[in-house]
Amino acid sequence: MIVFELICTDRHRFEGWFASADDFESQKTHGLLSCPVCSDSGIEKLLTAKIGKTDAAPAPERMPAAVPAQEPMPRSLHELIDYVLLNSENVGKDFPAEARRIHSKQAQQRNIRGIATAEETRDLLEEGIAVMPLPVPPRKDWH
Repeated sequence: MIVFELICTDRHRFEGWFASADDFESQKTHGLLSCPVCSDSGIEKLLTAKIGKTDAAPAPERMPAAVPAQEPMPRSLHELIDYVLLNSENVGKDFPAEARRIHSKQAQQRNIRGIATAEETRDLLEEGIAVMPLPVPPRKDWH
């Protein structure tokens, strides 16, 4: 999995997660990418610096599919966000700690969402904990 910082023609910045650089290019070519703020499809990668080890990291363990096979996959970003909100537990600011507890099997395996800083998110990823930022502004009742 690779994370790119992306920008639309209206200058909205956001992250995108892809299987590879070729996957990003393929999705862009086929018009499958759009800005989560304004839905613009003119998406470009921003230059990013590599931070951390220069050796290739081992491939992370594959996570089980978040969407059961019998349910249809969300067709749009809005449907995906709705699905995540309806099928996850809000743990608010406790997200980093709870994600670690679930990862270490000290808490029940379940889908969670909450709030984490960019640094906390990087730390979780470096620890091998699969997390994904959602393009949803936090509501006051999520705290």
